[in-house]
Amino acid sequence: MTQTSLICGSIAIDTILQFPNRFDSILLPDQLHKVNVSFLAPTMRTEFGGCAPNIAYNLMLLGGSPRIVGVMGQDNAAYMARFRKLGLATDNILIKEDAYNAQCFVTADQDNNQINAFHPGAMSYAHENEIAKAGPARIAIISPDGHLGMKKHAADLAGLKIPFIFDPGQQLPMFNGEELIEFIDKATYVTTNDYEIELLIERTGLSLEQIAGRVEALIVTRGEQGSEIYTKGQRIDIPAVPVAAALDPTGCGDAYRAGLLFGITNDWKWETTGRLASLLGAIKIAHKGAQNHHFTAAEIADKFEAAFGYRF
Repeated sequence: MTQTSLICGSIAIDTILQFPNRFDSILLPDQLHKVNVSFLAPTMRTEFGGCAPNIAYNLMLLGGSPRIVGVMGQDNAAYMARFRKLGLATDNILIKEDAYNAQCFVTADQDNNQINAFHPGAMSYAHENEIAKAGPARIAIISPDGHLGMKKHAADLAGLKIPFIFDPGQQLPMFNGEELIEFIDKATYVTTNDYEIELLIERTGLSLEQIAGRVEALIVTRGEQGSEIYTKGQRIDIPAVPVAAALDPTGCGDAYRAGLLFGITNDWKWETTGRLASLLGAIKIAHKGAQNHHFTAAEIADKFEAAFGYRF
């Protein structure tokens, strides 16, 4: 059986600007109805991002076989060159020449408060990228992407009988309760963070236990409080891995999901799968940017043993 993981999701460029003060020094509470402000940002950096490449990058480092299914625009050259350098397949990346790559513009102040603007760009055409063309796969993940694309990919994966993780992320508010229940019923697994699970419960009218009962596993991450895996009527608590300094949470959830994919494709027990996912999130948060950390399969095995007292 193929060990390929299909990674459906956004492919984006993140531009991060740093404002060396506090937003509240410029934003006046009684004037927010007519905002016209400019923030001087002496430092700026551009990062490769997007849920699909972030997940694929971590899975590749683990020794997995990710295949990105996403859409890029006319300004794809730098990112495509990176994919080729990393050895990540680009066969199933659709190029839309009349659009730009999805881009997030982030302005952060000295307290790490953020004002973000997201341009979906080519991501909006995700529904034009046919899953079937990506070939057979052991598993897939539907991470945040274009609204129509997420719905079509779920239907296509179900039709192809490829098990998948539904990971709605920041796109969850786009869907109503009926659509979310349809995703859940097609999915094999569902993963959310602590905020998203509350929104999922509210939108669907289902309890956490009812959602878990409709899939093989429901995974809920809770940051430094660890995570929980609900499967077969039981709850498995996964501890967080302590870090010396939490530098940047961007991409931590994507790193965690790569751990889930690796464990599932290797038929691991959930206790081990969750712990690997937790470790990847901890490694990522100690680095700025979503794809600037590095490790080998041997190094991750050593780190896992140091953190949990046994080898996977």
